[in-house]
Formats: sequence, C-alpha cells, structure tokens
Amino acid sequence: MRWLAALMMGMLLLSPQLAIAAESGGTRHGLSLFGDLKYPLGFAHFEYVDPAAPKGGAISLATVGTFDNLNPFILKGVEAAGSGLPFDSLLATAQDEPDAAYGLIAESVELAADRSWVRFVLNPLARWHDGTAITADDVVFTFETLMAKGHPTYRILYADVSGVAKVSKREVEFRLANQENRKLPLLIGSLQIISKDYYESHEFDKTTLTPPLGSGPYRIDRVDAGRAISYRRVSDYWARDLPVNLGRHNFDEMSWDYYRDRTIMVEALKAGEFDWHEEFTSKTWMTAYDLPAIDAGVMIKEVLPDNTPSGVQAFFFNTRRDKFKDRRVRHALSYAFDFEWTNKNIFYGLYARMASYFENSDLAARGLPNGAELALLDPYRGRVPDEVFSTEFKPPVTDGSGRNRGNIRQASILLDAAGWPLVDGQRVNTASGEAMTLEILYFSPTFERVFGPYARNLERLGITVTMRLVDASQYIKRLENHDFDVTTRRFVQQLSPGAELWSYFGSAAADQRGALNSAAIKDPVVDELIAKILAASDRESMKVAARALDRVLLWGHYIVPQWYKGSHGLIYWNLFSRSAILPKYALSLDTWWFDSEKAQKLTDYRKSVN
Repeated sequence: MRWLAALMMGMLLLSPQLAIAAESGGTRHGLSLFGDLKYPLGFAHFEYVDPAAPKGGAISLATVGTFDNLNPFILKGVEAAGSGLPFDSLLATAQDEPDAAYGLIAESVELAADRSWVRFVLNPLARWHDGTAITADDVVFTFETLMAKGHPTYRILYADVSGVAKVSKREVEFRLANQENRKLPLLIGSLQIISKDYYESHEFDKTTLTPPLGSGPYRIDRVDAGRAISYRRVSDYWARDLPVNLGRHNFDEMSWDYYRDRTIMVEALKAGEFDWHEEFTSKTWMTAYDLPAIDAGVMIKEVLPDNTPSGVQAFFFNTRRDKFKDRRVRHALSYAFDFEWTNKNIFYGLYARMASYFENSDLAARGLPNGAELALLDPYRGRVPDEVFSTEFKPPVTDGSGRNRGNIRQASILLDAAGWPLVDGQRVNTASGEAMTLEILYFSPTFERVFGPYARNLERLGITVTMRLVDASQYIKRLENHDFDVTTRRFVQQLSPGAELWSYFGSAAADQRGALNSAAIKDPVVDELIAKILAASDRESMKVAARALDRVLLWGHYIVPQWYKGSHGLIYWNLFSRSAILPKYALSLDTWWFDSEKAQKLTDYRKSVN
C-alpha cells in the first residue's frame, strides 16, 4: 500500500528518549529520538538541498497496474500513485537524520515530562488550498476519522493514543496511554491532516475520483481513471518558504502513467514516454539498457547507495490455512527455493540472500545470542523453537547447479515427520487424507521466471502447484482479504522500528482485513518482543530486542527469505540536476529539479537521431 509506505518513510525512528532543542516557554521546533537535533532553531534549510534550485519543468514517472481512488487514507479501492502529495503532515522528516522531524503544519511541539501527552501548536500561516486556515479542529477531526473510518492499520499504529483534544484554535493535545511507546509522539507528528469542512460535505470512507481538498505542495491536476494522473505545484503554497521546504518540490508538474506490465513500461521509458525509473528487475537492468542514448550522455544509468534496512522480501505462507500451521511444513517448503541457482542464472549475481527481517542493518541477528540478548530471550525457553538458542539461522544453501537433491531430501524428511508422507507420488495428510496443493499468487509475469523453478521443486516433493497470475487490483484485494496460499511480498523496515511492527507481526493484526501481517503470525512472544522494542530506553537496548525478535520470527519459518541489495538502480533521461550532497536515508526525488540546459541537449540529440 503506497499510503503506508509513505507513512513509514515519514515516520521517525525509535531510541532512548526524546532530546529536543528547547526554546523559550518550553516549546520545541523539532523532535529527535537519538539526542540533539542536527538542525538548530532558526535553521535555514536542510543540508542536502540546494535552496536556489529553480522551480519549473515537469517529471513523469510510471507504475504497473491501475487505480480507482484519490483518497489514500482508506482501505477501499486502489489508490493513485502520488496520492499523498496534496497533504501536509504536522512534522516533516529530515532525510539525513535517522530520528528527527521538524515543524511543518505544527510550528512547535511539547512533550510532557512523564510522556502522558504531546501538544502541537499549529503554524498561523497554515492554509488549505482554498485559502482557509488549518485549525486544531482539523487535526482532531483527522485523528478521530482515521481511527473510525480510515485504513485498519491506523488503529494498530495509534492504538496507544487514548484521546485527542482541541486546546485552542491553533493548539491540539494527544493523550498517550502507553508511555513506553517512545516513538508514538513522532508517529503522531507524521499524520497527514485532512479538512474537517471539506468532509462535512463529502463522504470520507468512499472511493472517489474527485480531487480532495489538500494543503500540500501539489494539487491533483488531471485524472485519466486507471491510466494516468498528474499533480500541479501549488504556486502560492503556504509552506514554500519554511526551512523544511526550501529547495524542495521543484517540479511544476509530477505525473504517473500506468502500464499493463513491466516489459511494456521499460519499452515506454526507452521511447521517451516517461522520464525517470528505479529498476528492480536484475535481468532488465543488465540487458535492457545497452542504449546509444546512455553512451551519448542524454540518458543516465546509475547506482546510488541505500543506507536503510532492505526490508523483507520473501514468499509468505498464509498460516490461516491448516496445511501451513505446522512449522515443519513451512520449513520443508523453504528447501525447495534454490537461491544460488536463481541468483546465478536469473539475477546475474546482483543479489545477496536475505537472512534477516532487518537485513542490511545493525538490527539483524547474527551468530548465536549472547550477553544482553541471551538474557532477554532466556525466559522464553520452551515457548520459542530450540534453534533460537542453539543454531544461527541460515537459509538452505545449494551448489547452484539446479539439481538441489540434498535439499529436496531434507524437505521430504520434514514433510514425513509433519504427517505428509508421499502416497503414489502425492503428499497426503495422514489425519485428513487431504492431498497437498499450493497456489502461488502473483500479479506480474516478470515473477514467473523465479516462481517457475520454485514450483517445479515443490512438485518434485509431491505437491500439486498452481501459479495464479492476476491483475494488480485483484492481487491487492486478495491480499487484503487474506485469500492466498503463498505469495511474494516486500515491506520496508525502519532504521529504528516502531509501531509498524504491530501491523507486520502482531497478533491483533493477524485476522484484520487489510493488515500487513500476511503470514497471520499469532505469537505472544513476538508481541512481547515488539513491546520491548518500543519501550527500549536506549538504542543498544532497542538493537538487542530487535535481534531477539528477528531470531524468533526466522525460526518460526513464516516466510521463505528471498534476496536484497543495498543500492538503488536508476534509469532516467538526463533532464534533471540535484544537490551535490545526497541525503543519507532517502533518494529524495523532491530535491531534484528540471535543468533546461540538459533538456535542450536532449532535444538536440533526438533531432539528430530522427
């Protein structure tokens, strides 16, 4: 879900205590979880922007699928790409700090010494696109509406907020029921605010193709339902001169085109139908971009570092289905995935094997637990797999030849032990007589080259496999309704995780429609470890708890880990410039700008080759 991805990117990161630059009267211009804020009161702009960046021009992007909804806050429908652009949040994230946010709609914030409440004072300049003021009433309405009618994940993320109240026209207070949820004030600060007046005459919980009233740097300009959407920069945007916005939001227009599949989308990029693309498919990266335009310098192919956790990319087992409830069955099915062969023959050796829910970060569990981590885990002996204490988790390894016989034998042993012996070439459950069948759900033909070999190895085990290709909107709905056996999903992790863990792994989210707990994990130990992460008194304690959670999840075999790489592969037409300083924790496309001199060179090149 794009709205949640945006929220997670905007959310700040857990740590010891809120350390904030205090100003007169106890007000604060920003929140930091790790210590002092990088940017002091009165700072001019973020370090990674060019405050003199010119405004103008356009950038066009693309995605696969379709859309039927311009409201990014609800479960219904398929939201449009970029649908969060028209909405500002209370605080704005700094992309060169892993733990900080500064005033946007809220010009200042105060946290009670006992952490029982957080209070935001709104900027008197804050305005909706129709020129009316953003008030405390809007903030209260936003929170109450999202909790009552918004996407179900809001109720998980903000469960520890006991109430919200208007203090004055420009001041609003959130009451915090759980003082140990240290990330909660920043999570509240990431709330994108919606207009109370607007929704008094518009239904909030219905899909819509009517552009809603916003307050952000862009407003919806043109909508071609299901095919394309464009956003126009708001020339009189109320917050354009705030320190958090100088040098940002430079394009006059941002647009997304929708394509049926990735192959068509790549050909459209090469034909100049859109401008900028992050490539996630290794074969395409290695084979599709040997182009004269790149040699001529009018198209750029580059790799930028990704310093954030790579997140989780894996086959997810739907443990709501009886056939996946036994951990040994799930473990057995992991032996059928031959990563080494896949990486060598399909991915050109570009990937590493994912072996942690917090891969590419210092939160990943390595080796055996010891010290503080062992002390934390020790009371859970008998409630978690024994391997948590005795064996470092490593996914099954092959020699890359594609034969994989040893792993298939090991999988057979596990299936036999779990009560699924081989009967006339078919795995059959000894208790129910049910033959094991498995449907792999996916939405892009690109995945077939990966899923096909996995399916063949599963069939060698005596499992009947169906590969089910559906369109993107049907795929989303089936996931929301938990209507699948096995599917591939990816979700991001934070440098310092917080309440999003409840949605990913918490028991309360397992049966909630639309929640991201695809595997339906219901484990009290997991819940307790999530709570310890959120309550950690310092970063070291948080890392200890995260690594402990990592081990318990990995040995639960809820997923078959796939792959990751700690970089971004970008392909774009050379129409843009950016600051010499890159933000450490994001691509921050909103700091790039249209370069008219480069655009002229591209125009001249195209004339010369036509």
